[in-house]
Amino acid sequence: MGMQRLAHVDVTVTDLDLATAYYTEVIGMLETERDENSVYLKCWDEPNHHSLRLIYGPRVGFDLMSFKVDRDDDLEEFERRVLNYGFPVRRVSKGERVGQGESIQFETPSGQVMELVADLEMVGRATSPVNPVPFVEGLPGIAPPRLDHLLVTAEEVGDSTKFFEDIFGFRTTEQLLDGQGHQAATWLTVTDSPHDIAIVSGKNGGLHHFAWWLDDWDHVRRSADILAYNGIQIDVGPTRHGITRGNTIYFFDPLGTRNEVFTGGYRPDPEFPTITWTEDQIGRAIFYYEGELNTRFMTVHT
Repeated sequence: MGMQRLAHVDVTVTDLDLATAYYTEVIGMLETERDENSVYLKCWDEPNHHSLRLIYGPRVGFDLMSFKVDRDDDLEEFERRVLNYGFPVRRVSKGERVGQGESIQFETPSGQVMELVADLEMVGRATSPVNPVPFVEGLPGIAPPRLDHLLVTAEEVGDSTKFFEDIFGFRTTEQLLDGQGHQAATWLTVTDSPHDIAIVSGKNGGLHHFAWWLDDWDHVRRSADILAYNGIQIDVGPTRHGITRGNTIYFFDPLGTRNEVFTGGYRPDPEFPTITWTEDQIGRAIFYYEGELNTRFMTVHT
């Protein structure tokens, strides 16, 4: 039994056409399907139906985060664990949600809706499964190969971190401690990435950002050119994190949801010890080159 990876992120948008144009033309995602109130998007190197769902709604918001598990049988065990932890679980039948089979949904201790699913519809990568080329010609925008991680907010970071560790087997790769020694932020993984999800102190239910993986630093710099050319508001970067050691740019979609492109970092093996940062080094921990945070970066817009 096991948790595999982040499968998709679902967000609500007040202008579905504008959001779709941005995520296809500036980010360079591929539209796989749409219905009367949703558009489903994937990156070119992702085989599954979608990694981002845009949902029309009266306000911009964070709908849910979905993680893939190994097998359908795992859903029953994870359901039992979540129920024992004291949180109700909703079963979603196959066919209720586009591009996937049966799933379970529940709220995390910090109020985000989380989904677990084993059966994801396979629509294939944009490259051939036999003798593929390492890139796809002619894609617009940044064209990241895949979704990488997300960062959510919690009033009690320690409680939320323990939930992900105890229930799903996430490992804490790094933590930021406040002056009293409490966890102000944590970075957790179930893959060989520095983080699949991060949790930072803030309001319950919040989404700080979601991020795509890029293959190298040159692609990060090219992304900055593309964002500037398209008049996209850049929040921070290009720069480097102390935490995760990754290279990054943060920016906003036209409706105010923060995005990130990310590359680099280390490979945390199962015995990887947790790295600790202290509050007096928070600036260098988050933005290693600048050594400080801007006020806007600490604001959660979704």
